[in-house]
Amino acid sequence: MSDPVRVTVDDGDETETALVSDDEGSVSAGDATVSFSVGSGDDTDGSEGDAAEADDSAGGDGDPTRIVALDAVPADSTVRFAAERADHDVDCILHRSGDAVVAWRNSCPHRPEVPLDRGTGAIVRGDDLVCHKHGAQFETGDGVCTHGPCAGDALDAVAVTVRDGGVYLTDDRYDGARALD
Repeated sequence: MSDPVRVTVDDGDETETALVSDDEGSVSAGDATVSFSVGSGDDTDGSEGDAAEADDSAGGDGDPTRIVALDAVPADSTVRFAAERADHDVDCILHRSGDAVVAWRNSCPHRPEVPLDRGTGAIVRGDDLVCHKHGAQFETGDGVCTHGPCAGDALDAVAVTVRDGGVYLTDDRYDGARALD
């Protein structure tokens, strides 16, 4: 979508307005939720085909907090996802260690505008995630920088959990999630 669109939902008791710049998403107010998808899909008859596609993108079970299947998260790199809020989405990354998965904002504390994963997976050396720009090294367990210009700082953790073979967003700051890569 080239220009942001203002979406307002009013359920009679509560009103929520969001400025949307993504091609798809949802806005909720009270018990009402409006989901939208902007594009050139083949389903133009108003049937539920788009809803079924949205369920598939949420991992097939329709849960908006499901990010990806556990098997899709690499141990030697990262995978990107968007943590969704009504006001904007946040670019985040997942990393796997055995059956455990950790998540952080896709941003180096030294230079927040620098993503750790530019869309092809972040650099992982041993047990460290490495910033491609300045070489900062972050422990993959807790995200603490052990070497580099932001030594002692930590990546901004995003709460996730693994269940039923999937990775789910559990961070209360966000309403839902979707894989980006």
